[in-house]
Amino acid sequence: MIEPLDPDMFTGCAPGTPPFQIGGKWTPKIIRCLQDGPRRFSELRVPLRGITPKVLTETLRAMERDGLVARSAYPEIPPRVEYALTSLGHTLLEPMNACCHWSQAHLPEVLSARDAYEDRVTVPAGEDRPGGS
Repeated sequence: MIEPLDPDMFTGCAPGTPPFQIGGKWTPKIIRCLQDGPRRFSELRVPLRGITPKVLTETLRAMERDGLVARSAYPEIPPRVEYALTSLGHTLLEPMNACCHWSQAHLPEVLSARDAYEDRVTVPAGEDRPGGS
């Protein structure tokens, strides 16, 4: 028989929202873009196809707030701003590499599981689910 979950299993963890989130769509990609050195906003937009300027700005601000990214503004004409990973931001590269390796090894299984799930829960139009829902 499996043991019940310990009600104090998360004691010691920060309550509420984690200090930062790397699981979003854009944060890990931005970390990868900055791993080799500082980049300008316009440089980041090139590989991040599909990100809007607003979302990129919001994500960079959140990353700066969490200490993952440093923003440097230079008083030039035109003004120049660069973003760089902080030493804290660099610490995320190793766990991200592990996640990438896991994804490469198991992506076919995940996609197969998703397809199987969709096949089970998708109900053709006009049919009711068992149980009346």
